[in-house]
Amino acid sequence: MIELSALNRSTSVPEERQQGRTARVAYFVSHPIQYQVPLLRRIATEPDIEMTTFFSSDLSVRGYRDAGFGVEVKWDVPLLEGYKSEFLPRAREADTLGFARPLNWGIMKRLQQGRFDVVWVFGYNRLVNLHAIAAANLLRLPVILRAEPHLHSHTRSTTKLLVKSMLMQVLKCSVDCLLSIGDANDLYWKHYFGQDIPMYRMPYAVDNDFFRERALQAAPHREELRRSLGLESGRPIVLYASKLQSRKRCIDLVEAFIRLSPGPGIDPPAYLLIVGDGEERASLEARVRDSGLSNIRFLGFRNQTELPALYDLCDAFVLPSYNETWGLIVNEVMNAGRAIIVTDQVGCHYDLVRDGVNGFVIPLMDVAALSDRLRRLIEDPSLRAAMGENSLRIIQQYSFRQDIAGLRQAIGQVVPGFRSLAITSTIATLATPGVVRA
Repeated sequence: MIELSALNRSTSVPEERQQGRTARVAYFVSHPIQYQVPLLRRIATEPDIEMTTFFSSDLSVRGYRDAGFGVEVKWDVPLLEGYKSEFLPRAREADTLGFARPLNWGIMKRLQQGRFDVVWVFGYNRLVNLHAIAAANLLRLPVILRAEPHLHSHTRSTTKLLVKSMLMQVLKCSVDCLLSIGDANDLYWKHYFGQDIPMYRMPYAVDNDFFRERALQAAPHREELRRSLGLESGRPIVLYASKLQSRKRCIDLVEAFIRLSPGPGIDPPAYLLIVGDGEERASLEARVRDSGLSNIRFLGFRNQTELPALYDLCDAFVLPSYNETWGLIVNEVMNAGRAIIVTDQVGCHYDLVRDGVNGFVIPLMDVAALSDRLRRLIEDPSLRAAMGENSLRIIQQYSFRQDIAGLRQAIGQVVPGFRSLAITSTIATLATPGVVRA
């Protein structure tokens, strides 16, 4: 038996690995997504997985006006480097994505030309994804599906739920294997697809190394950043970083923070930094002006490479959203070792935020509960520090290492001869069907 610790990228491929076959994977996703690109690069280093990513749109590469942020967005990280990708032919291009926007074609032909072994699709709520699944079915190619919903992500009428259940049964017959992003997603698939379909854990993760290293690099310059923002030394900092939309419920955080004031117009002993932009910014700023407080600051949109320094600067992070299927920014902040507060409608709370351990989970729109948890963190530095250490420990179990393990097992389930259990330098823990936590 080969020891995991004995393997690294310079080690020759073991004989038993050579006997396994290479899997040719066609991956379909809407557009280059800044969260996914590092994972795609990592998959490209697996010597027995040859994957081509097919994008429906190029909006994130060319720059676009994000409706949620309300500003022009062009990501400051490379989105097309380090992995093989193609843009599908398209019509009806726009700065937003919809069920049939853009309209793509040529999927069947490309699958035939590429002689793929398996089709992997991210999401099922767009026409191009359903097109890819249908083409794979016609070509008798197995389909792996990964999507992010959970049972509480939308409120629907009884009629809509019935229609959805029928449509999901059709989808179930078209899919061979599922990849679950977390506990809430796991329950979702079991609800609609039952217990029999193979399902492997591929947890929602970010590039932990990137965010951890950037936060560490920012730490020596923390006070310099504090001064540049006009913040007094020694005061705790609460951070919000997301779109300023109604479903993000930033207003609840503002109201909870205002309640910490010891009297009208008197600042609480902490700062609230609001990073992001969007349709609700004007009303939020008006509420802050009405409060008379001076320690709630709006920093506007910040690009991805700017965020780790703010994660390092803060003492606690809050995401008070509803209809939040996961909340990957929580992963990012946890890599800086910070306490987290989320609502029970943020999908990642099932996996990442352990109430009382590395943060708090509060009921949606419960301003009083949010204010109470903020007060506890602001008044207790040792609690903040302990929760931050626990965040850093927990997030290590939600990494690309686990993602690769889950993907390999899914491919091994549907591609005969592929060694899903082949040992690589990245696999320390293998995902298995029915596992709830990585």
